[in-house]
Amino acid sequence: MRKTRDLTEGRVLTSLIRFAMPVFAALFLQSLYGGVDLLVVGQFSHTADVSGVSTGSVLMQTVAMVVTGLTMGITIFVGQKIGEGRREEAGRAIGTGILLFTALGILLTGLLVGGAGTLARLLHAPEEAYEQTCAYIRICGMGGVFIVLYNLLGAVFRGIGDSKTPLVTVCIACVCNILGDLFFVAVLHMGAQGAALATVLSQAISVVLSLVLVRGRPLPFQFRPGYLRLDGFYLRRELALGAPIALQEFLVGISFIVIQTVVNAIDVTASAGVGVAEKVCGFIMLVPSSYAQSMSAFMAQNMGAGKAARARAALGYGIATALGVAVVIASFAFFRGDLLAGIFSRDPEVIAQAHDYLRAYAIDTLLTSILFCCVGYFNGCGHTFFVMVQGIVGAVLVRIPVVYLVSMRPHPTLFQIGLATPCATVVQITLCLLFLLWHRKSRSARELPV
Repeated sequence: MRKTRDLTEGRVLTSLIRFAMPVFAALFLQSLYGGVDLLVVGQFSHTADVSGVSTGSVLMQTVAMVVTGLTMGITIFVGQKIGEGRREEAGRAIGTGILLFTALGILLTGLLVGGAGTLARLLHAPEEAYEQTCAYIRICGMGGVFIVLYNLLGAVFRGIGDSKTPLVTVCIACVCNILGDLFFVAVLHMGAQGAALATVLSQAISVVLSLVLVRGRPLPFQFRPGYLRLDGFYLRRELALGAPIALQEFLVGISFIVIQTVVNAIDVTASAGVGVAEKVCGFIMLVPSSYAQSMSAFMAQNMGAGKAARARAALGYGIATALGVAVVIASFAFFRGDLLAGIFSRDPEVIAQAHDYLRAYAIDTLLTSILFCCVGYFNGCGHTFFVMVQGIVGAVLVRIPVVYLVSMRPHPTLFQIGLATPCATVVQITLCLLFLLWHRKSRSARELPV
C-alpha cells in the first residue's frame, strides 16, 4: 500500500492536491502527446495535412472520451470497494474489466479501420485533406486495443488511490510519440500518416512497458488469475456506473464533431485553425480536467467510507482553486491566443482563425472550473445517470442547436461558432447546482426525526 494513497485521511485540500498533481501532470503529457502530432505536422507539412490531423483527431478524441467514460465505472466501483475495506471485490471487478475492455478494443479496431473512408465523409473532410484524414483514422484505428488498455490501466490505478503510475505510463507514451513524430514526419515527410503511425506505436510501447512496470507495484489486494472472468455482477455494476458517463462523453464528442464539420464546410484554413485551437484548449483546460478525474476517485473512496462531509469540502476546495488558476489562463488565451496558436502552425491565416476560436474557449475555461469539479463530485458519489443527463442537455439541446443557428448566418466567425461551448456549460452548471440543492434537501428531509 505504500504506492497507493488512502484518500479518506488527512487534510482535505492537501490530500486532494497531492492526488491531483500526478493526474495533472499525466494530462499535461497526454495533451503534449496529442499536440506534438499537430505541432510537427504544422511545422514540416502542408495545410492539408494539418486539416487531416485536425479532423481525424476530433474523431479519435471522441473515441478516447467514450473509452475513458466507460473505464470511469471501474475507477468509481474500485474506489468505493477500497473505501469500504472490501478489497477482494475490487480485484474481481478489475479482472472482469480487463476482459470487457479487451473485447471492446478489438471491436473498435475493426470499426475504425474498416470505416475510415465513410467516417471521413461524415466529417465533411475538405477535399484537399480527404486522403490525409482517411489515412490518419485508419492507422490510428489499428491501435484500438492499445487505446483501450492505455485508458484501462489509468482507471484501475486511480481507483486504488495511485495517481503516479498513470503518470509514468503517459510519460512513456509521450516520449515515444515525440520521437516517432520527428522521425516519420520531420525526417521521412509522411505528413498525417506519419503522425498517426507515431501515435499507434507509442501507445503500443507504452502499454507493453506499463504492464511490465505495474507488476512491481504493490496493490491493496492480491490479484489472482481466477479474477480474470466475466462475472455478471461486477460487469453490470461497472457498466451501470460507466455507461452513462460514456454516453454523455459520446454525445459531447458528437457535438464537437458537428462543430468541426461545420467549420470544414467553410474552407481548409478554418478547418486547420479549429484543429490548432483544439490542441491549445487541451492545455488551457488541464486544471479543471485533472480535478474532474481526481474528484471521482476522491469522492468514491470517501463516500465508500461514509465521509460525506469530507467529500463536500473537497468540492468547495476544488472549485475555488481551479477557478483561481483559470482566471490567469483564460485572460492570456483571450488576449494573446495567437502566441499559443503560433506554436502549432506557421500559417498566419491559420493562427488568426485559431485565435478567434480560442477567445470563445477562454470564456469556457472559467466556466468549466466549476462544471468539471461538480461532474467529478457526482461521478464519485455514484450519480452517473445525472451526469449523463446534464451532459446530453448541454451537447444535444444547447451546443449543437447554437452551432447550427450560427452557421446559418452569413459569414459566421469562428468566435461566434465557438460561443456554443460556453453557452452549453452555463446550462450544465445551472443543472448541477439545482441537483446539488435538491440532493441536500432530500437528504436533510430523511434525517429529520419522525
